[in-house]
Amino acid sequence: MNESKKIPQKTKAEIDWREIERRMALSRVAIDRIWAPTDEDSQRILIERARTLAQEAVPAESADASIEVIEFSLAHERYAIASEYVRGVDPLDDFTPLPCTPLFVLGIVNVRGEILSVIDLKKFFDLPAHGLTDLNKVIVLESAEMVFGIVADAITGVRRIKRADIQSSLPTLTGIREDYLLGVSTERVVILDAEKLLTDGKLIVQEQVGG
Repeated sequence: MNESKKIPQKTKAEIDWREIERRMALSRVAIDRIWAPTDEDSQRILIERARTLAQEAVPAESADASIEVIEFSLAHERYAIASEYVRGVDPLDDFTPLPCTPLFVLGIVNVRGEILSVIDLKKFFDLPAHGLTDLNKVIVLESAEMVFGIVADAITGVRRIKRADIQSSLPTLTGIREDYLLGVSTERVVILDAEKLLTDGKLIVQEQVGG
């Protein structure tokens, strides 16, 4: 009898773990590139994250004893404004000057499809010029009746300030700036009265172009 031919058994293919790791690494790189945030998105994410952390860090019963502010620099000085009146922060890439408007009106900007007027607080407060500043951020303020932007050199953070630590004023804060002052922190951060800014008729931009 002829011996039956032995049929070779198929062996399972060995798994190339290195190749799988390489493909996964390439996939992660591709995903990171797709979801990489822009500078504008990063700024907004950081502010929202800081707000969340600030709210979580303060017990509900003590929330009324402090105020959450967005701190920014302007003309080499530190300012802050209550975050409840801040709709967002955007880069100031370009603006269109408006004729027949006060000098403190920088112009109008397009913020995500919405045309807003922008105020230069340095000129509105008649602050002395101390060299060149950046003025590359727009802080959009909003109330039920009004919305406009103010320019800042940089956003330095979001934090809470105890109301008990807010002083009424400083001897150096005089002139029109004093009229829009909520107070000064112990770290000499000037806290602006956002509600007063948003309800002041002088800041309503009405373009009047002669025929």
